[in-house]
Amino acid sequence: MEHHQQNKGNQQEDMATTTTQKKKRKEVAIFGNYRNYYGYRIGQDLEEDPRLKAMKKEWFEGKDCLDIGCNSGVITIAIAQKFNCRSILGIDIDDARIQDAYWTLRKTVKSTRAVPAGVAKSTESKNVTGIENHVAESPKKRASTDCTESHHVQEANLFDIVSFKKENFIQNWHPGENTSYDTIICLSVSKWVQLNWGDAGLITLFSKVWRLLSPGGVFILEPQPWSSYYSNRLVSETARINYKEIKIRPEDFQDILLDKIGFRKVEDITSCASGRKPGFSRPIFAFWK
Repeated sequence: MEHHQQNKGNQQEDMATTTTQKKKRKEVAIFGNYRNYYGYRIGQDLEEDPRLKAMKKEWFEGKDCLDIGCNSGVITIAIAQKFNCRSILGIDIDDARIQDAYWTLRKTVKSTRAVPAGVAKSTESKNVTGIENHVAESPKKRASTDCTESHHVQEANLFDIVSFKKENFIQNWHPGENTSYDTIICLSVSKWVQLNWGDAGLITLFSKVWRLLSPGGVFILEPQPWSSYYSNRLVSETARINYKEIKIRPEDFQDILLDKIGFRKVEDITSCASGRKPGFSRPIFAFWK
């Protein structure tokens, strides 16, 4: 009996150790590619990501957009729905997050099929002109005028507007020569760029964004505070080494982007993003090329 209880105790201890190890493995995300990122950033008590409040419709409506570090695609899809962009591509370094993003997209499309027939009819009649105006456009430049009164893209077109790709933006993503975007967003990504590729990686990020933006285009940046770098400096040996070598702090980003990269103006849009959860009240800036 005593031997049986001892074995049972050992089994429970082994199971507890295995569970702890699994939890530890899940917590390690060397690129910030957390599986349930939006789960604890937005949670169940918020209808949408509060950062959307800081973004203006004119930055996205009818525009081609890029989301760098899209994770599971929640905000990428929300932008397409709320602001009626012509196209939006979300890229992430982690293939698992890209698979999650396509799952999120399919789930979103499925949930929008419950739109009342009257709304769909009303939308159809209002969009006849929009359809005619875009007949001659290439498939890549599809219009997003098929949207409801509440600015939500019809489910039939969401698959055409939103796409995702596994890409390493810093090291080896080389879009076509004539590729350009009207708006590029980069939210809570800059820290991971510096921890993995140092200051050189950050400059590559900023320079590449500037080259990809159309004249007059907008770059929306949400940098993490320097204090959070310390918290994540040990996620990998590379991060530990780079952390010690970083010279460009988040408070220096504006000067770098304006004076060295070439952006012509900046607007602090942080105050518009009210309602963010504790630990996620980070500054948000809009830079114009």
